[in-house]
Parts: sequence; structure tokens; C-alpha cells
Amino acid sequence: MSLSLFGQRLYLRIWLAVVAAVTVLTLVVGWLWQQALERDREEREARVMRTIIVENSAGDVLGNAPARAERIPGEGWRFEVIMKDSSKLYVMLPFSNRGAPTNPGSRAPAWLLTPAGFAWLLGLVALAVALGAYPIVRRLTKRLETLQKGVERWGAGDLSTRLSVHGQDEVAFLAERFNVAAERVQTLLQSHKRLLANASHELRSPLARIRMGLALVGNDPAHQAQRAEIARNIDELDQLIDEILLASRLDLSDPSDPAALGPEEEVDLLGLAAEECARAEAELEVAPQAGAVVVHGHARLLRRVLRNLLENARRYGRGAGNADAEVRLSLSVQGSGQARQVVVSVDDHGPGVPAELRERIFEPFYRLPGASEREGGVGLGLSLVRTIVERHQGAVRCEDRPGGGARFVVTLPA
Repeated sequence: MSLSLFGQRLYLRIWLAVVAAVTVLTLVVGWLWQQALERDREEREARVMRTIIVENSAGDVLGNAPARAERIPGEGWRFEVIMKDSSKLYVMLPFSNRGAPTNPGSRAPAWLLTPAGFAWLLGLVALAVALGAYPIVRRLTKRLETLQKGVERWGAGDLSTRLSVHGQDEVAFLAERFNVAAERVQTLLQSHKRLLANASHELRSPLARIRMGLALVGNDPAHQAQRAEIARNIDELDQLIDEILLASRLDLSDPSDPAALGPEEEVDLLGLAAEECARAEAELEVAPQAGAVVVHGHARLLRRVLRNLLENARRYGRGAGNADAEVRLSLSVQGSGQARQVVVSVDDHGPGVPAELRERIFEPFYRLPGASEREGGVGLGLSLVRTIVERHQGAVRCEDRPGGGARFVVTLPA
């Protein structure tokens, strides 16, 4: 295996860094262990009582006494002998005569061979290994962090995100493949957006011609019901096209970019609610302590939220056999300071929504079991409501209305 391959493989770099750190630590511990064993052997020998006999050239014993060795650091062992005339004689045995290293500097200091010294040295070696391995590991993980941040930005909706490619290892290969995949996804979404825009134009053109042809047919009372049915279906198709386009635009826009759907502004929610209630012939109820009901966002989208909720309440209230059922929209403000929230509630007198289906009704194109097509609606209204409300950092839920029916509650930061 060539050296260049070792420099290109990420797992080999990490493996070599770990092996080098473990090797250094093992060598240091082995050297200290050898020094400790040698010192222990010397001390055991020194503890043995020896008999020192001193003779002259004639063979006469000048001194004969048991002696214990005294270790002289860096020199050797010294024995004290009591002579016959009561004088003292010292016998020196250098380290070299005992097979010890001739270079005292190659031996470990005495403090290192104690338990405390050994622990300190191991700590210093571990610190040195950690400091030496940190730049290697950090250089590798920093590239992974850059890759992670890029993927997170792309996943959050910034489809223009691309990663820089450095080197020839696995991280560089992954960054390169990510850029290719991101480019393909962005191209596909742009093509999808253009397709929807073109389809909306092409679909609305024949719808306009059908309306015109229907108006030119005349007002023959015999065909009044057929004309009303055709007009209803045309309106439903027009609504379907409009809601599909809006849902697609919301899906393709960047949620983290406030300007993706146009400039935001301070929206008078009370004014929007009054206009939409007048349009849908619904009752508007405002809490006395509400005051100015202002939220930050897109007026056109917030108007769509109110309109969809009111139309949904009117449609299913009538579907339950209550042609003159009252629909009520309530506005209130809860909390104070930064925690103030605007609460919008829309009540109807319809059959209500089963508890197990109150989340599913916010799914695109989902209708409650038994819903009639003649009631209208395409199954996108409530899905758009949730998407728009969440874009405004709010929440929406469905619950039972006291007395029967359904209540949709929207909370938005004031």
C-alpha cells in the first residue's frame, strides 16, 4: 500500500493516530516498569546482611564484621567495617561492578519510582499524547462538522447550499456527491415549480372559455339546474388550482427565509376577521380585553387562513342539515409581554370531528369518512391552514365545541 493511500483514507489516519498514541504510552510505561524492577532488585540485595573481611598482604585478618550496605546515589554501595583496633573502614562497590549502567543519567530519578511519581508521569504522558493527537483528530472532525452544517442548511430549505471539496478522502467524496445530489434536487424542484405555473395558466384558460360559453347559453329555466352544477364544478376546479399552487409555493419556499413569500408586515387581524366574517356571513366576537389584535406576517396568507376556516365551518355545518347554522369567529389575546398570543377560534354546528381523526384532517387531500362531494372542498384547505400558521410560528388544533360541533383554534404570537 502506497504512502499516498494512507494520506487519503480517513479511517487510516484515525487508526494511525490511535496506534501512535498507544505506542508512546506503552513505551513510557514499559521503561518505568523496568526501572522499578531493577531498583526493587537492588534494594532486596542491599537488605541482605553481608560479612565483610579485611585482610593484609600476609593474610592476617584486620577486620571481620557484619555490615549492611548504604546506597550512595549515582556512585554505588558503601559498607562500613569495624577494624580490630576499633577504627572504621568503608568499602565502596561502584555500580559498574554490579552490572548496572555506567551512565547514571540513563536511570530514572528516584522520585519517579514512587507510586505518586509514577502516577504523575503517567498523567503527563497522557496529557502529551492528548495534545499531540488533538490537532490530527480536530482537523478531521472539523471537516465533518462543516459537512454536517451544510446538510442541515440544505435540509432546512436552503437548496442553494453547496459544500467545499478539499482532499481526496471519504469526506471529500461525500461532499462532492452531496453537491451533485443537491444540484439535481434543486433542478427538479425548479422544474416542478415551472410545471405548476404553466399548468395553472393552461388550465385556467379553458375554464375561462367554459364560463364564457356558459354565460352565452342563455337563461333557459329548463337547464337552470345543469348550469348551476356546471358553475359549481368550475368554481371547484378553480379553487383546486389556486390551492395547489399556493401549497406548492409554500412547500418550495425556504421556511428560514422570511422574504421567500414576500415582505412581512404588521397585520391587523381584527380587520381581516371583520372582512372575512362579512363575506361568509359569520358572527364575529371580540374579547373586551383584546385591544389591538396585530400580528407580524403576510396579510394575504393570514386572510387565507381565516377564509378557509370559515368556509370549512359553513360547508360542514350545512352538510349536517343545518342550512342556517351559525358560524362564529372569536378573537382574544392571552398572556402578556413577549408571551402574548392571539387566539382565533372558529365554531360550527356540524357533526364534529372524531378524536382519532383530528390530526388526519390536516393532511393534504384527506376527507372525513362519509363526506359528500357535493359539499365541495378539495381536501387542501385545512392543510394550507396548518402550513401557513406554522410559517407564522403558530399552531392550530381541532377540538369539540360545547353544545356540539367542531372548534378550530389558531394561536399566533402577537
